[in-house]
Amino acid sequence: MTDEVPKGSEPETSESLRAFGEVVKVFRRRAVLTQEQFAPRVGYSVPTVASIEQGRRLPSKEFVERAEEVLDAFGALKAAAKHLTRKAGLAKWFEGWAELEPLAVTLYTYENRLVPGLLQTSAYARTLFEEQIPAMGDDKIESNLVRRMERARILTERAETIFSFIIEEHVLRRQVGGPEAMREQIDHILAISGRRNIDIQVMPQSRGYHAGLGGPLRLLETKENTWYAYCEGQETGQLILDPKVVSILHQRYARMRAQALSVEASVSLLREIRGAL
Repeated sequence: MTDEVPKGSEPETSESLRAFGEVVKVFRRRAVLTQEQFAPRVGYSVPTVASIEQGRRLPSKEFVERAEEVLDAFGALKAAAKHLTRKAGLAKWFEGWAELEPLAVTLYTYENRLVPGLLQTSAYARTLFEEQIPAMGDDKIESNLVRRMERARILTERAETIFSFIIEEHVLRRQVGGPEAMREQIDHILAISGRRNIDIQVMPQSRGYHAGLGGPLRLLETKENTWYAYCEGQETGQLILDPKVVSILHQRYARMRAQALSVEASVSLLREIRGAL
């Protein structure tokens, strides 16, 4: 598989990435190694090495450690890596929202396409990455998977943050990855729903019109009591800062919470769906 990434799927570069790439290049040349000679020694492809040296790709922890050893870099690469600012596995249109997530004291998510990323299991997420079009290389799949699992840690590490999820029933019935993967996925959602700061509601298929038919929606509140919204489509996303627009979306989400099944009824339906798999 290729290591090339579809246009628009990688976040933009940063000064820290370019600086790190230059440091790698200097030490590689000091070791009198071409990219073609260096790549197999660290276990990565030549295009991946080139992307890192050009500051277009965030190096994995494994790359930093292997490069440090192969190039005998006196700890310079590890030190430089501590200052990298771009997040691996994030599309550029999502990066702004991802930076806000860890700051949230309240985080609301409505999804009508797939299980929200923060709730996805590794098997579910891997299926999404492996089946994505255009196809991803193995390295990209792994970096995306690591990043997604790291993001999900806020559900267990931020006990004082209030999380609310509304998920369409058909999303939970779609067997992404097959029955076994979906059983694991629903078990995970059920386990997460038991946490006192997390509410998970299902929007039933029997519900006709509801306030979320305009598409997926996320809202979050920071400790300064500032609200932000985020809406996403195919190959695009919009971080919304305008208080008037955020207010409208907040009203829609509030209505959806009333239109969806209660938390208790949602748990019952999840167990029913799980049992039918």
